[in-house]
Amino acid sequence: MKITMMDLEVIAKGALLPFLIGLAVTLISGTVFIPWLHKLKFGQEIREEGPKWHQKKSGTPTMGGIMFIVGIGIAAIVCTVMFAVGGNLTANTGKLALLFIIALGFGIIGFTDDYIKVVKKRNLGLTAIQKFLLQLLLTIVYIAALTAMGGLNTAVKIPFTSIEWVMPVWLYIPFVMFVMIGVVNAVNLTDGLDGLASSVTVIVSLFFAFAAAFFEEHGIFGLAAASAGALIGFLVYNKYPARVFMGDTGSLFLGALVALMAIDMGLHIYLIIVGFVYFAETLSVILQTSYFKYTKKKYGEGRRIFKMSPLHHHFEMCSWSEKKIVGVFSLTTLILCAVAYAAIFMLG
Repeated sequence: MKITMMDLEVIAKGALLPFLIGLAVTLISGTVFIPWLHKLKFGQEIREEGPKWHQKKSGTPTMGGIMFIVGIGIAAIVCTVMFAVGGNLTANTGKLALLFIIALGFGIIGFTDDYIKVVKKRNLGLTAIQKFLLQLLLTIVYIAALTAMGGLNTAVKIPFTSIEWVMPVWLYIPFVMFVMIGVVNAVNLTDGLDGLASSVTVIVSLFFAFAAAFFEEHGIFGLAAASAGALIGFLVYNKYPARVFMGDTGSLFLGALVALMAIDMGLHIYLIIVGFVYFAETLSVILQTSYFKYTKKKYGEGRRIFKMSPLHHHFEMCSWSEKKIVGVFSLTTLILCAVAYAAIFMLG
C-alpha cells in the first residue's frame, strides 16, 4: 500500500496539472477580483487593539480567499473530469468531493463573518458562539457523511513510530471535532500579517502532497498540489505590502482543508509538527488571556506574558518587520515539515 515514489504519469496528472491550474486561475482572478472589491469598497477595518501601524492597512480589500478557493475548486473539477474520461476515476472521488464541500462550508462561514464586518460595519462579525456552533455543525455533517459512505477510519498514526492507534468510535468522534475546530481557528489566528497564513500554508500543503504521494492517496495528492499552486498565486497579491487580504473567508477554508487532509490520512497528530506555527499562535492567545485574567483577579491588575498576542504581534512589538516574521515562521514550518516527512518516509 505504501510506496516511495509515484510513476511520472500519475505525478503529471495528479500534481503538476492541479498545481498549474490553481496557480493560473488565482493569478488571473486577482486582476479582476481585486479591482471589483475596491469598487464595492469592501475594505478591511483594522481593530484598534492591534499594532497602531496596522491602521494604514485600513481599506485594503478583504474576502480575497475567494480567489484561491475558486482556483482550487476549478483545479479539482478539471482533474476529476480528466480522470473520468481516462477511465481512472476511483471510489475516492466521492470522499474527495466531500472534503472540498466541507472546506467550502467553512469558507462560507468566514464569508458571512467578513460580510458582516465589511458591509454591515460590525467590526467583530459573527459572535464567538455563532462561529463555534456553525463549525461544530459542519464537523458533525462531515463525520456523518463519511460514516454513511463507509469511509470512517479511526486509525491515528503516531509520529516517529510505526504505530497506528485504532481509536474506539466513541473517542475518535470528539477527537476529530477537537482537531477540526482547533485547526480552523488556529489558521484564522495566524492570518494577521501580510502573507503569513498563505506562506505557511503553502508549505503545509506541499507536505501533505508528499505525504499523499507516499501513502498513494492520489486524490489528496492532487488537492494538496492545487492548494499549493493557488496559494502561491494568491501570495503575488497578499505578500507585503498586501493588495488584498484573504479574510475569514480564506482562513477558515484553509484551516478546514488542512485539517481534513490530515484527518483523511490519519495524520492528526502530525499537525502539531507541521502546523507548529498555527499551534504556537493559538497557545500564545490562550496563555495571554488566561494569565491576564488570573493576575487581574489575584492582584487587581492584569499582566501579560507577551507584549501582544497572537505571537506574530509580539514579535512586531519587538521591532521585527512583517517580512522577517513571515520569513522566520515560514522557515520554521519548512524545517518541521521536512522532519515530519522524514519520519513518515523512514518508518513507513
